[in-house]
Amino acid sequence: MIGGVIMILTTIWVYQSLIKARKGNTLLWVAGLASLFLAMQFLFYTIDVEIVDALDGKDPSDAYERDLTSVGDRKTSEGVGGAILPTFLELLPPIAGFLSVAVVRLLFITKEAITPANLFGGLKELFSSIKNSFKTTSN
Repeated sequence: MIGGVIMILTTIWVYQSLIKARKGNTLLWVAGLASLFLAMQFLFYTIDVEIVDALDGKDPSDAYERDLTSVGDRKTSEGVGGAILPTFLELLPPIAGFLSVAVVRLLFITKEAITPANLFGGLKELFSSIKNSFKTTSN
């Protein structure tokens, strides 16, 4: 759910950047970068599973085969990491997706130098436009 909210905000951010940069094929860019976000999330959720399995000392064999949806026997709040590890593993995929979209946005859409200010540029305008969208005009 966290990843979904971050993805929606990221696609709105990309759309606003495309409109500001006056790029063509706006919806194609947004769809492509949303796909990149999802691909990075999938990759990092797979990495998360491997991290949890490595820390628990499980031996992947023929009898031990699971996929991304079988998380019932994972106990990440015990042992190494405590409560910090589950939080990190939950936030890592959406953050990786956001950063990958931010880099592509910076290199191919805005064509600016890679600096932290440029990488996250436009986020303040994103949240202010979302805030302003809830305002109503009175007569």
